[in-house]
Amino acid sequence: ALLRQARERLEEEPLALSGWLALRAAPPGCFARIDGALAAGFRTPEASVVALADVRPAYARDRDQPSPDLAFGGGQLQPGDAVVHLDHGLGALRGVETVTVDGVSEDRLLLDYADGATKLVPADETDRLWRYGAEAESVTLDRLGGEAWPKRRAAVEAQLAETAQALLRMAREREALKAPALRPPRAAMARFAQGFPYSLTADQEAAIEATLRDLAAGRPMDRLVCGDVGFGKTEVALRAAAAAVLAGYQVAVLAPTTVLVRQHLDTFRRRFAGLGVRIEALSRLSAPAEARAVRAGLDSGEVGIAIGTQALAAKGVRFRKLGLVIVDEEQRFGARQKSMLRRLGEGVHNLSLTATPIPRTLQSALIGLQSLSVIATPPARRQPIRTLQIPASDGLLKEALARENRRGGQSFVVCPRIADIAPMRARLKRLMPRLKLIEAHGDMPAEEIDEAMVRFAEGKADALLSTNIVETGLDVPRANTMLVWQPDRFGLAQLHQLRGRVGRGRARGNIMLLTDPEEPPSPAAARRLHTLEAFDRVGAGFAISARDMDLRGAGDLLGEEQAGHVKLIGIGLYQHMLDRALRQARGEAVEEDWSPALAIGISAGIPEDYISDDALRVETHARLGEILRRGDTAALEDLAEEIEDRFGPPPELVRHWLALARLRLRCKRLGVRRLEGGPQGVAAQLPGERLILRKPSQSPAERLALLKRLLDNVRRHQRQQAA
Repeated sequence: ALLRQARERLEEEPLALSGWLALRAAPPGCFARIDGALAAGFRTPEASVVALADVRPAYARDRDQPSPDLAFGGGQLQPGDAVVHLDHGLGALRGVETVTVDGVSEDRLLLDYADGATKLVPADETDRLWRYGAEAESVTLDRLGGEAWPKRRAAVEAQLAETAQALLRMAREREALKAPALRPPRAAMARFAQGFPYSLTADQEAAIEATLRDLAAGRPMDRLVCGDVGFGKTEVALRAAAAAVLAGYQVAVLAPTTVLVRQHLDTFRRRFAGLGVRIEALSRLSAPAEARAVRAGLDSGEVGIAIGTQALAAKGVRFRKLGLVIVDEEQRFGARQKSMLRRLGEGVHNLSLTATPIPRTLQSALIGLQSLSVIATPPARRQPIRTLQIPASDGLLKEALARENRRGGQSFVVCPRIADIAPMRARLKRLMPRLKLIEAHGDMPAEEIDEAMVRFAEGKADALLSTNIVETGLDVPRANTMLVWQPDRFGLAQLHQLRGRVGRGRARGNIMLLTDPEEPPSPAAARRLHTLEAFDRVGAGFAISARDMDLRGAGDLLGEEQAGHVKLIGIGLYQHMLDRALRQARGEAVEEDWSPALAIGISAGIPEDYISDDALRVETHARLGEILRRGDTAALEDLAEEIEDRFGPPPELVRHWLALARLRLRCKRLGVRRLEGGPQGVAAQLPGERLILRKPSQSPAERLALLKRLLDNVRRHQRQQAA
């Protein structure tokens, strides 16, 4: 796929070379290929060599791992979704219909609009469809051909132009800021890295390299590291902290809970042992004398790394030479706390770690206000957590806890409110009198909460009954079952974080979302729970955050209130329009949104006897639309391979469907607005001119070959005009 993309972009065939000596002897400026394995590309005065790994990162090469593109997609289009057509507005996606005109058949997506109107979207226009982020029944559909949508779209575009200018000013102001250039001694960093007892995944390695590069740049780093629970984000933080302290600066590590502070304190002290770095903790549990000593050590510079809650950002805390602020589980901090953290991190480097970023943070990273590193590769032998939504019953509770007990494990029982703890305790004691139970909730003193969690982690109980305070900071390898009472009272990110507490050992984890039979979840809550069930793979945190962004809105990037235009047009189209507005604000040339039209008389589509499930057919068409929108030839070839892997050798209609998609991608690159074909010849319509190739074709294969030849002629014609 990569070689095909290079051929199409350069419009020439590569010169096959037998080896490196042949490369050195090749003519200057040629495009060549060498067969063989190469871990990374390189450049010499004579040539630039590109390896597959340079263009297709590790997560894309491994078909079992989700790529960031997939992860942030938040799910594909499904029948029943509300969708936004760039030209026609908000409609309801119903399914796929096959339409035959003059003996030529093609698949079209059926959309419903207000007043019973329908729209059949041809393949030419699937790249103009965006998922709105809600089921169709919960929104008001636009009137097909009405004036409301064009006015709404124009208003949002005007608003986004202003937003883009403001974001650009913010980015320029940040670029002008200075920060310490943290360049640690290489030998010392290498010794520290050797303390990591595992092999880095490719994603970890890329995140570490990017972070160290940012720290050495002399401008304030603002990097978000996204990685699911247990994927190795902490090692990125440890390497960054080592770079800072070895360069002579202090580090502040902030965590949302005292338990997590304690866990980080143990980890950091273990890794920095022997380096002479003083590491201390500061939180609400710190004794007054101990807290005074830590603050004095920070002021004098004796404490190199301070780990704490927001107490580290309090006004009475002064660092002598702060160089780096690390915020773990940034989604757990509120707006007021984040304001305190921003004051602490002014003029220094900032590194945020998260498994499920809140929508506003995710949006900020996606548009480039923050640098983004994605760790999408799970640790070895990590298995997905079984996720089941089911009405609660006494029999289910008893069986789930007894089963975990029989296999020598422990269980969490999580309630949404402190008021639910006592009734659940009584219920569990009635069902299982011998069950050893420990409790933890917010009404208990902080010392007792910490003590309860530590006792549970040490195996002193069969189950921990708690509120969601166990969401972060508790690593219990033997705990492999979690029962969540009334899960509809939690947010998606909270539920995903809770799910990450189980299955951290070798046994596969289970989470049961126990709904109340007497108070079933609302439709909106049910959608959240279905999302958690659907995204149960390892590494699903990104997809959950993206779906959460769908359901809640991204929030105004320039303030804390929800962005109204996200609700008007949906998060997908909003993302696209904001990206265009940002490019325009930078002075880049941005052409109008257009899609090449094809009228070539060749039947194409996905027949029901090849993919029988209508939802899968919708999803496959929608995925092709996204590929066409991005202009991603390599992704198209990946889709073609996946279709054959899943459904078998494609029939002629599917082969034609893929061939037409390749033509559309090429037309877009060449500026061909319309491609036509018939028995006597083919034609390409460009702005201001029309190129015709008069040659008969008897079969679809002949016509496709003629169309490819015509586009070759268009490319040569454009090169001649440019010369």
